[in-house]
Amino acid sequence: MTRLVWFEFVKTFTRLRTYIGFAAFGIVVPLVVAGLKLGGQHSFEKRLLSLLQNDFVIGGNVLNGWFFGFFFMGALWVHVPIVLTIVAGDLIAGEANAGTFRFLLTHAVSRTRIIAAKFIVALLYTAVMVFFIGGLTLGLSLWAFGNGDLLVIRGGILVIPEAQLPCHFLIAYGLATLAMFVVSSLCFLFSALTDNSIGPIIATMAVIIISIIIISLPFELFQAIRPYLFVHYFDAWQKVFDDPIPWETIRTNVAILTGFIAAFFLATVIYFSRKDILT
Repeated sequence: MTRLVWFEFVKTFTRLRTYIGFAAFGIVVPLVVAGLKLGGQHSFEKRLLSLLQNDFVIGGNVLNGWFFGFFFMGALWVHVPIVLTIVAGDLIAGEANAGTFRFLLTHAVSRTRIIAAKFIVALLYTAVMVFFIGGLTLGLSLWAFGNGDLLVIRGGILVIPEAQLPCHFLIAYGLATLAMFVVSSLCFLFSALTDNSIGPIIATMAVIIISIIIISLPFELFQAIRPYLFVHYFDAWQKVFDDPIPWETIRTNVAILTGFIAAFFLATVIYFSRKDILT
């Protein structure tokens, strides 16, 4: 199994499309940080002070690297799935489109092991991408705006001491990675259902967009549907920055997200094990 995973890993990371996401965020994030540094930071500060200066005395470096690292996490999580689907959607559909599955299945390797190896690589790619984006945004923000305590304005105002922030961000990145695992798992399932790499990307993003619309609208019918939508649990990482941290809620969200991942993977295995490979 280890050799099979390594084979899929090498095959995936030698394709140019695998690095589209790294290149995109490697260009966009520095540009956004530069824009904030060259003037956008003042508009942020002016808006923040207008909200707080009547009730609070603001001192120190409030809009520091930790603040913008937190801001980027909230702003980019909608965009990250797009780059993840490029790889996850191609892992099975790309093989079918290229006509290489018959060759793979002539070897003494079960379909389940092939799917499992590809799935592990999809999760590895997802984890690498999320931590790359997290490290890039936080690293550049700290370099450009300095350090300090983190001011969190979310249903109230909370100041988290800088000494605690590395642990908070590490846990938050871990929870964000788990959420993106669900996206990759869903796209992986769609990849097994089609022989076209574009289809899984479009289908996955359509599901995410529709789900976001449903959880955003305050209709009673939609509120009843929310618990059954995986995007409803994507904000688990934000709860790490609450005081006190609702660990019980976080554990519940982790269990639910893990359940979605397992369900999507099992559905992929069941479908692919019965699929008639014609090419």
